[in-house]
Amino acid sequence: MYTIDFKEPVFVHFIGIGGISMSGLAEVLLQAGFPVSGSDAKKSPLTLALEEKGARIYYGQSALNIEETVQLVVYTAAIHADNPEFVRAKERRLPMLTRAELLGQIMQNYNTPIAIAGTHGKTTTTSMVSHILLEGDCDPTLSVGGILPAIHGNIRVGRSGIFVTEACEYTNSFLSFFPKISVILNIDADHLDFFKDIEDIRRSFRLFAQRLPADGTLIINRDTPAWEAVVKNLPCKVVTYGLTDGDYTAADIRRGGDGKTTFTCQKDGRTIGTFSLLVPGLHNISNALASIALAIELGLDAEVIRRGLASFAGTQRRFQKKGEIGGVTIIDDYAHHPTEIQATLHAARDYSPKTLWCVFQPHTYSRTKALLPEFAKALSLADHVVLTDIYPARETDTLGVSSADLQKLLLAAGTPCEYFSTFDETENFLLKSCTQGDMLITMGAGDVEIIGDQLLGQ
Repeated sequence: MYTIDFKEPVFVHFIGIGGISMSGLAEVLLQAGFPVSGSDAKKSPLTLALEEKGARIYYGQSALNIEETVQLVVYTAAIHADNPEFVRAKERRLPMLTRAELLGQIMQNYNTPIAIAGTHGKTTTTSMVSHILLEGDCDPTLSVGGILPAIHGNIRVGRSGIFVTEACEYTNSFLSFFPKISVILNIDADHLDFFKDIEDIRRSFRLFAQRLPADGTLIINRDTPAWEAVVKNLPCKVVTYGLTDGDYTAADIRRGGDGKTTFTCQKDGRTIGTFSLLVPGLHNISNALASIALAIELGLDAEVIRRGLASFAGTQRRFQKKGEIGGVTIIDDYAHHPTEIQATLHAARDYSPKTLWCVFQPHTYSRTKALLPEFAKALSLADHVVLTDIYPARETDTLGVSSADLQKLLLAAGTPCEYFSTFDETENFLLKSCTQGDMLITMGAGDVEIIGDQLLGQ
């Protein structure tokens, strides 16, 4: 594998530079003095920000974008072998790295690289940790999988030895990383277009844990089924947390009608302190416990942690309040897996809405088909469900599954459910049906957030 020498910058081209992770890596290299170019399908706030920082951005992908000055090409798992830029790079025999391989090499330039993994909650937990580290004046480098207002984007380049990043399991990307501290938030059945089953996923998380050095630390959620198999005989330090069982636990949980939560954190039965969250749900208390455990491992005191968590009001597309119209509160959330949907809808109940509406856009055919009954069970926690067409992402429709299949299961379970093939039909139905005091959540990893924006006239 090609190895970057950060003391001798080379010209790097990113295929798909507008992605949330790719854009962050491009910014890290720009600040390290590397000339950077990249391509993407269309302009976005992320690509425009990179242009302002000196990157050369091409809109649309072409072999001509791989100019003679390019010395290294970085690409994502979404790029296929017939991509014209990928083909051109191969023809020129340019060194090539995946996004994960580049991120792994960047990590090795820091004294304390931290990787936050799990099938759910990575962005929220990374954001919580970011707030704590900023409150503690730690000057970290941060790579967040969403837009975090505190850093005005998805990346912050600091000058300390602390580097925090999300670690995604899809295509085993996180097995290219070199962390000193790792966090495993949960392990659930997902990405079944790549993994065979839950046991296959657990094996990957075990391999991820084994990448820690003997003097490293693994922080793992004890509420995760079969967590012991992941940590068995690891040479590194293992720290556990859980809502009721683990080294770090939560007690005296108080949930307000405004979504705010207060709890007491205990370590080995001793009270660390009382913490308040502006983000709702038991799943966020669990994420906060992971953040507290990590912060204490880094030597931060409870008061810094308390202030950091209290200042965190969420990231974009994670239970994000978009506004109100006619007394209807509109929330947008990235949840696209049954476990995430369940957690989000439970959290929404903290606000005691008159009617809880969920507009759900299934994400990928493979996930929808593999987890169809689980999706129906999770969505039934809403009072009323509206389905849109499946967002294909990287896939084509070869599995014979549609949102109509999900609608049938929901109706059979007694949950009112409509299915519309266009956003216009969906919006017209919602405008006629939602009333004052209701909460409407647009949910999914595709472009479903557009519905909320259009209802609000944004």
